[in-house]
Amino acid sequence: MSLDHRRKEKDKGRRRKGACGFTLVELLIAMAVGLIVLAAIYGVFTLQNKELKTQEQIAEMQQNARVAMDMMTREIRMAGYDPLQTANAGIVSPMPNSINFTMDLNADGNTTDANENVTYALYTSDGIQKLGRTTNGGTAWPVAEYIQSLTFEYYDKNGAVTATPANIRTIKITVAAETALPDPDYTLNNGHRTATLTSHVTPRNLAY
Repeated sequence: MSLDHRRKEKDKGRRRKGACGFTLVELLIAMAVGLIVLAAIYGVFTLQNKELKTQEQIAEMQQNARVAMDMMTREIRMAGYDPLQTANAGIVSPMPNSINFTMDLNADGNTTDANENVTYALYTSDGIQKLGRTTNGGTAWPVAEYIQSLTFEYYDKNGAVTATPANIRTIKITVAAETALPDPDYTLNNGHRTATLTSHVTPRNLAY
C-alpha cells in the first residue's frame, strides 16, 4: 500500500470519527429550544382552554336568562283569561320584584285549578338564587338558576306607571342572570359576568 493511499484512509477515519454524535453544548441548546417550544404550546393550550370555559359559562348564563324571560312572557300574556267573565281573573299582586296573576284556563268559572294562580319571584336554594314559579300557593318550582335580579314595571293604557291591578295594561320585565363561576379576569360583580334581558308584555285578556 502506497504512502498516499494510507494517508487517504487515515483522513476518512478521522472524518468518520468526528461525525459521530453531538457535543454537550449542542444537546443543551437543543433541549432549551425544545422546552421553549413546549412552553409556548402549553401556554396557547391553557389560554384557549380558559377562553372556552369562559364562553361556555357565558352561553349557559344567556340561556338561563332567555329561559326565564320566555316562560314568564308566554304565561303573563294569558293573565286575565276569563272566558265566562265570572272568575275575576287578572293581575292580583303587582310587586316590583314579583308578580301574581290568575287565569281561568279550563273555563270553569274560577281560578282555583292547577296553573291558574301563578306567582313569579326569586328565591334562594342551596346558595343559588333562582327564578321560582309558584302555582296556587304551592312550593316554588325553579325556572332558571343564577338569576341576579328580577324587576317588574307596570303601565296603564296611557303608558303611565301604575300600581293599581285593574289599571295595568303593559308589564315591563327585566331579568339579569350571572355566570355560575367567577372569571378571574373579570373585576366587576365579584368576577361573575352578567347578562340582562328586557321585555314588554301586553296581556291580551285584560280590559281596555
